[in-house]
This record gives sequence, structure tokens and C-alpha cells, in this order.
Amino acid sequence: MNQPVEKPVALVTGGAQGIGLGVAQQLLSEGWRVAIADVNEAAGAALHTTLAQFGESFSFVPCDVAQEIEVERCVAAALDRFGQLNGLVNNAGIANPYSGPVEDLALADWNRWIGTNLTGYFLMVKHAVPHLRAAQGAIVNIASVRALQSEPDSEAYAASKGGVVALTHALAISLGPAVRVNCISPGWIDVSALKHPPQEAKLSPIDHAQHPVGRVGQPQDIAEMTVFLLSARAGFITGQTIVIDGGMGRKMIYEE
Repeated sequence: MNQPVEKPVALVTGGAQGIGLGVAQQLLSEGWRVAIADVNEAAGAALHTTLAQFGESFSFVPCDVAQEIEVERCVAAALDRFGQLNGLVNNAGIANPYSGPVEDLALADWNRWIGTNLTGYFLMVKHAVPHLRAAQGAIVNIASVRALQSEPDSEAYAASKGGVVALTHALAISLGPAVRVNCISPGWIDVSALKHPPQEAKLSPIDHAQHPVGRVGQPQDIAEMTVFLLSARAGFITGQTIVIDGGMGRKMIYEE
């Protein structure tokens, strides 16, 4: 008698709102079970309404990814609930890129950006990788186009995201062939509808038109690629950073 095949399990950090929530929704809709980790417990509590149609296929785990003891507990909770781990999506981070003039940037603030946006990714991998290795799983790290290009006064954020890109290819070499590791660098993604509480999008026609594809990005644009990279369909892809920015990074802009 054939045994039923268990649905794969992913752990998504920063998954209670924004891009992370979009990724969690896409995974659930494609048959994954998902442990959602987030420091925002109010947003986590709201998931029981937002994701109600997915029943018992998801769980919420409060977690500050910059704290190793919380990361260790988070991974353990995901395993206790679902029994395995096939995918890790490192997404949690401080979203605000602006830290002010570098000469005024306090070391504590610098460390806070690096601790959450980069060290948090390392800690999650450290504690998840034995289980991912056992499942021949995959990791997707969410970075940013700011790893490749910058606006003024964003040194801490840019450094953290650049670190994620480098961490990705280092991990791909260290963990292969058992675990594949890839990175997505999103551009301008409108996450207003997936914030807690939801917000009204404040986008102008110019905002859309400046993108070569004709629109600002949506969380599903990132979610679709994330699910693909976690799947066996991407079995020959590792160590890569994929930019999803509507073509903005390739557009020459001249001031008149």
C-alpha cells in the first residue's frame, strides 16, 4: 500500500507581512506547509485570519533573528510542528535603508542593521542546515538591489544586503551538493496591501512608468521566483543572485 507523500515544509522569516507574507501565501497555495517567523507578534496573530483558508498548514513563531537563542527555538518549533524542513527563506530585516550621514551613524545603529539583516541570516542557516541537509533542501536569501547600487546615506543597509549576496555564494559552495543556496535582490516592491495593518498604495503614474516593464513590483513577483528556487525545478541553480526590479537597474537616467 502506497504511503501518502508528505507536503514539503518551509520556514519563512519576516513572514507576517510584506514580501515575506507574499512568499508564505504563495508557498501555501502551491502545497507547502509553512512556519512563519516574525518579531511582530501582532502581525503574527493576524495571520490566523489572513491565512485562514490554509487551515493547519501554517504556524507562527515569534522570533528576533538577531538573537541566537530565539533562532534556535524557532527552528525547533518548526520541526516540532511539521517534523521536517525542506526550505528556508531568509527575509527578515530592517526595511528602512536610510541611516543618515555616515559621520553621524552610531556604531550601535550600524550593528543593529548588520545584526538583523545579515547576522540573522547566518544564524538561521546555522541552526536550520542540519535539517535542510537531511531533506536535500534549499535556501533562498532575500537581499536588495541596494546591494548593487545606492542612494545617499544608506551605508549600513547597503552593506548588510551586499553581505547577504556574498554569504549566498559562500554557503552554496560550502553546503553543496546537499543544499542549494540562492538569492533574490528585489527592486521597488509595493507591499502596502500586505502590511499590518494594510495601507493604501501611494503610487503615481510616474512611479510605474519609470520601470521598463511599466509598473512597480508586487510581492507575488518575488514569491513566484522564491518558490521556483526552492523547488526541484531549479535543481541546477545555486550560488546565484537574481535581480527582480522591473528592469530599473539597466535603465540609464540623465538629469536634464
